[in-house]
Amino acid sequence: MDLNVLMMIMILALLIPIYEGWRNDDIWKKMLAFGSIATKTSIMILVVSIGRDDWMIGIVGVIILSVGNAGLMLLAHLLKRLNEI
Repeated sequence: MDLNVLMMIMILALLIPIYEGWRNDDIWKKMLAFGSIATKTSIMILVVSIGRDDWMIGIVGVIILSVGNAGLMLLAHLLKRLNEI
C-alpha cells in the first residue's frame, strides 16, 4: 500500500474525533476526543518516520505518544477537583 493512501486513510480517521469534539458540549467528551486526536497524530508521525526511515522523527512521535496525554490527564484531574469544590 502506498504511503500517501495510508496517510489519507489516517487523516480521515482523525476527522472522526475532531467532529465529535466539535459537536459535543460535554467537557469530558471533548477531552476524550482531544486525547484520541493526540494519539492518532503521534501514530501518524511514527508511520511517516518508518516510511522515510528517519529515526529522529520517530523519537518525536514516541515522545508525543508517551507524554502528550499526560498533560491532558492532569487537566482532567484538575477539572474534576474543581467541580467537587
